[in-house]
Amino acid sequence: MLSINALKEFGANVEEGLARCLNDEDFYLKLVKKAADSTDFDLLKTAVEQKDYKTAFETAHSIKGVFGNLSVTPIYEPTAQITELLRADTDTDYTELLGSIIKNGNKLKELCK
Repeated sequence: MLSINALKEFGANVEEGLARCLNDEDFYLKLVKKAADSTDFDLLKTAVEQKDYKTAFETAHSIKGVFGNLSVTPIYEPTAQITELLRADTDTDYTELLGSIIKNGNKLKELCK
C-alpha cells in the first residue's frame, strides 16, 4: 500500500513533493498513484525502440515534469537524463536509462497496490 513512508524508502523526496501539494498527504498520494498508472512508460519504451525520438522526447519530457513535481526522484533522475539526450536527437543506446525508468515505474506501481 502506498504511504509516505513507503515513498521515502523508495527514494522520493516526500517533503518537497508534499510542499508542492500544500502538505496535503491524501492529495499527494492520490497524485502519485495517478502518475504511476500512466501509460507513458509504455509509450516511451515503444518510441525509443522504434527510434521515434520526437515522440520519445515528448513523452520523456512529460514523465520528467510529472515526477519532478512530485519529487519522485528514482523516476525523475533517469527521465531527466534521457530527456536531454532525446532533446538533442542523440542516436545512442538508451537501454540502461530506459531500463531504470521502467524498473522504477514498476516498483512504484507495486507500491500503489
